[in-house]
Amino acid sequence: MMVELKNVTKVYGTRKAVDNISFSVDKGEIVGFLGPNGAGKTTTMKMITGYIPPTSGTIKIAGYDIVEQPIEAKKHIGYLPETPPLYLDMTVEAYLHFVGGIKGVPPKKRKEDVEKIMYEMGLMEVRKRLIKNLSRGYKQRVGLAQAIIGDPEVLVLDEPTVGLDPKQIKEIRDIIKKLGGKHTIILSTHILPEVSMVCDRVIIINKGKIVAMDKTENLSIALQNVLRYFIKAEGPYDKVVKTVENIDGVINVEAEIEEDMMVKLTVESSNDRDIRKDVFFAFAKEGLPILELRPLGYSLEEVFLELTTEEESYDEDVRNIKEGA
Repeated sequence: MMVELKNVTKVYGTRKAVDNISFSVDKGEIVGFLGPNGAGKTTTMKMITGYIPPTSGTIKIAGYDIVEQPIEAKKHIGYLPETPPLYLDMTVEAYLHFVGGIKGVPPKKRKEDVEKIMYEMGLMEVRKRLIKNLSRGYKQRVGLAQAIIGDPEVLVLDEPTVGLDPKQIKEIRDIIKKLGGKHTIILSTHILPEVSMVCDRVIIINKGKIVAMDKTENLSIALQNVLRYFIKAEGPYDKVVKTVENIDGVINVEAEIEEDMMVKLTVESSNDRDIRKDVFFAFAKEGLPILELRPLGYSLEEVFLELTTEEESYDEDVRNIKEGA
């Protein structure tokens, strides 16, 4: 276990920014840490890195307590805050050497590490340029590079692609994916598709509490009160719709004509009944070719909104997610 939080709480005055949360992250795992503004997300990441102490509870990094053994614990952490900690009047190369010195990397190894990291981050062509003259995308790369120096086992990345254009976002995302496996990564971002593409698991925090913790696809399944399917079939509209409506377990059908004799349907069935075999046999019996049949789950955005939108109470399925994982 590379990162382990147990019953962690952070109180500011009378307000609980983080309320008794517990989770762990395994070696080589990339975990997306999500939450609306003010949910306690950044506070949690600052506590993990030792930037601020928890009011109560324990945080361990590679087995070291971040409060009791801060020096040993921080040796295993690379941190990229939302605003990268850059010295703008230094060149890229000089800054990375400076960071390596601060982290206690021996001079010979530091030179090798800086060269390797500049190459991996695509910084070789700007190595001699002042950081203040770089684009936002390159500054973000420099920020990520400083987090990696010293080869820490844990990387904590807070909004690593904020303010970047689509091309820069893809470049940073690809870098993070390459770092996974070798490094344990906790990634905070507001770009939900990014989480789906990069992360092995998702943790969602709301009002200081963890409301979900699982793989994205598992969250989607657990939230569904019904099973949903997309069907594309060829045949007369009325006949196609009637065939679906007559299948046992179907509770709702939405249909539209895509083109002549081509019908698209969104079908809902009770969540204890998979109707795909029944659909196949029913359509075959009626001589209606099925061109596409696939289950429809919740998107990560729908999961996020379901779990963080303020309501009087969550339904039973959401409670099950909180208690599962």
